[in-house]
Amino acid sequence: MNMGEPRRVVITGMGLVTSLGENLNPFWEALCAGRSGVGPLTLFDTTEFKVHFGGQVRDWDPVARFGVKEARHLDRFAQFALVASEHAVVDSGIDFSKLPPEQCGVMIGSGIGGLNEFEAQHSIMMQKGPSRISPFTIPKLMVNAGSGQVSIRWGLRGPCSAIATACASATNAIGDAMKLIQCGDADVMITGGSETAITHMGLGGFAALRALSLRNNDPERASRPFDRDRDGFVLSEGAGILIVEAEEIARARGARIYAELLGYGFAGDGYHITAPDEQGRGAARAMKRCLTDARAPVDAVDYINAHGTSTPLGDLAETIAMKTVFGPHASRLQISSTKSQLGHLLGASGGVELIASTLAIHTGVLPPTINLDEPSEGCDLDYIPNVAREARVDRVMSNSFGFGGHNASLLIGRYTPSGRP
Repeated sequence: MNMGEPRRVVITGMGLVTSLGENLNPFWEALCAGRSGVGPLTLFDTTEFKVHFGGQVRDWDPVARFGVKEARHLDRFAQFALVASEHAVVDSGIDFSKLPPEQCGVMIGSGIGGLNEFEAQHSIMMQKGPSRISPFTIPKLMVNAGSGQVSIRWGLRGPCSAIATACASATNAIGDAMKLIQCGDADVMITGGSETAITHMGLGGFAALRALSLRNNDPERASRPFDRDRDGFVLSEGAGILIVEAEEIARARGARIYAELLGYGFAGDGYHITAPDEQGRGAARAMKRCLTDARAPVDAVDYINAHGTSTPLGDLAETIAMKTVFGPHASRLQISSTKSQLGHLLGASGGVELIASTLAIHTGVLPPTINLDEPSEGCDLDYIPNVAREARVDRVMSNSFGFGGHNASLLIGRYTPSGRP
């Protein structure tokens, strides 16, 4: 283990699967154009459910992508993780055959894992008995299946793990991957999150919790973070995967570097299993620890990709937390929630949102918070309402706060070979 100055860690590849597509450029264009990926659900009949819409990945054919045999062995969330990781590897230009496999690893988060497989096999068991349960059940539904399948795909034998911290899963996974590289336990990590909770139990469970928006007649306008008329989040699915590596490894192979990972912080609320601390104290601690880890002053942050789920309690608590951490600088921050367009990908959200944060640095465009027509009382910061904004940003924070009181924040910066921005 390297006990000296932490190694610099950079982002060199990105891949995703979302309701707005799975190719970086079309995804980014749609996001900056303010288009919504939310619409009626067609994965199953939602007639008996309170909610009939979500951020569904459409036209997904696992047999066409993996073949009959492999598709049978992969739950939908692992399929997403594999495809997003393949996109990220191609985007990075990395050739794992030229790197020591013991120094290359995987860290992929998921809040729930193989919920599709769990429901399917439970139905078989109840109808036909336990002897008819598939032998692939456990390997498909376990939360670490995504990480395991990705590591097998490239024969990576370095650190391999999975993080399950609800909606903070991907952000915790990326932060942990960053730390492994900083201390020398890995050189390259495939990291991020994948989630496919649009199932009978997922949709019904979140609706029973009264966490979801009920705007069935206007789904594209249902996710409205920080807006006065928000009534809950929109359940979505997808994956966001990044290639992160030690700077010296990336430079040695001539990689394009999108941005640098600068800081990571996380903290617990110790308050309630689903509701956030009303004063955002856990979220504030995560952001403060992130800034401390990055050795960055509060006024160095230009833009925040907010957790911003569109829940009445969560958006206000996050706003309070940002004011607590950033003080007078909070009024100068540029903030947006891409969940207004994508909905909430739960354990995958932090991966997709860090990709959006990275592209904001890389392109000089900040995506908007759509459906923000009338800010709610107390939500009085600059949330980039409805229209994308051109702006140079050098340091960007991405927040993820999950059920159970899990709070995590990442800080990334514009890469400069001579040192931190």
